[in-house]
Amino acid sequence: MNTPSEDYHALLARHDAMRLRRRILAPSGSRAGDWSAEAPQAYDGTADQRLIGDSLPLVNPLEELIAELYRILFERHPYLRSLFPESMAFQQAHLAAIFRHLIGNLHRTDEMIAVFGQLGRDHRKLGVRPAHFEAFEAALIEALRVRAGARWTHALEQAWLRMLRLAVSAMVRGADEAIAEPPSWEATVTSHELRTPDLAVLRVRPHQPYAFEAGQYASLESPLLEQAWRPYYLARAPHPDGELEFHVRARGADGVSDALVHGTREGGAVRLSAPRGALALPDHLPAADLLLIASGTGWAPMKALLQRIDAERSRAHRVRLLLGPAGETAAAGEMYDAACLEAFRRKRPWLTVIAAGTANTRFAGTGLRALNGILPPQPGAAARQHAFLALAPEAATTGAVQAVAARLAAAGVPAEQIRHDATGVVAVTEMSASTTRTGLLSA
Repeated sequence: MNTPSEDYHALLARHDAMRLRRRILAPSGSRAGDWSAEAPQAYDGTADQRLIGDSLPLVNPLEELIAELYRILFERHPYLRSLFPESMAFQQAHLAAIFRHLIGNLHRTDEMIAVFGQLGRDHRKLGVRPAHFEAFEAALIEALRVRAGARWTHALEQAWLRMLRLAVSAMVRGADEAIAEPPSWEATVTSHELRTPDLAVLRVRPHQPYAFEAGQYASLESPLLEQAWRPYYLARAPHPDGELEFHVRARGADGVSDALVHGTREGGAVRLSAPRGALALPDHLPAADLLLIASGTGWAPMKALLQRIDAERSRAHRVRLLLGPAGETAAAGEMYDAACLEAFRRKRPWLTVIAAGTANTRFAGTGLRALNGILPPQPGAAARQHAFLALAPEAATTGAVQAVAARLAAAGVPAEQIRHDATGVVAVTEMSASTTRTGLLSA
């Protein structure tokens, strides 16, 4: 139950969000402080994409633009420096990647609004306030002017402002819509088991009820790296005991994964974000053939989905699991959770397990060839397949997810029946080795 003070601050945050939303959606000619301006009727992302694309030679490379942005931001607001790590190299490269994705997809305006709305919901755990966005906007405009010099124009500046405000308004809206949801959950580690020298299976128990669906992921924070978050799939379907399971592979970068694998023990603490993701099994899904494709720790959401499917056998799904190896040098068939999978498979005749690939980075080749053996050859059978994809992060970043999805679509599986989590801004922001505090501010 909230205290009066907590209720007051929740209302204050909502009020700030509504003010910022009006401010962001104000017409480009409005004064910066005019919070009452009407929102524009439409946004032409394609036109602004052309303008911004034309301006890139004036401000490139983006990494140097971002470095200038942070210099200005910290000069004007020194207190913000404490929110960032000592080295800014990762943040600068990371924010440049976000800008590239936004600029490259600005013509897909609705898609960008959805992506940044998700980002806003996720960033509630980071304590981002409207003042941060205002300071960021002012620093960006000044950095653009410094980089471009006399060649900078009012039209170019307004295009950049509209793009930024589109993204930030979506973030604010996403955060506002999630106002009733806790920004994060404290949890205790109940089990920590090293399966390989660089991979651990963790079980944690949140201190408050934690509602999620099989197939989703949650971002974790270790007390060893405060304000650094990284997402991991939930590897267990919801269970009455409330325990959650995560499969974590150390990346050798002294980030969150390394802290969870090598610096965490039973009885330790972690913090969780709200669950997100596109792999949850739809409630309305009829009896159908399901194709689960995973490699490495991408097995985690498939494990949860199989548990969910097993609990609902009334829908009589036939399931094929195409499973790639656990590591870059792992041989085909090697798998850190093999005993659990084998015990599960023996008692479920509806499940077929197929090993594929010789390394995550080649999964798009060998794994795709293996699809020939599991896609039904009967005419029209592929159209009845529902596919779920989750490759290990080191494989997903090479475009393997898109390659597998394209192969499935070419084989006749409808695109709307192929589910995988985004590899755009949300993935870039959340799947990095060390995601820190303020999103667009620190990326």
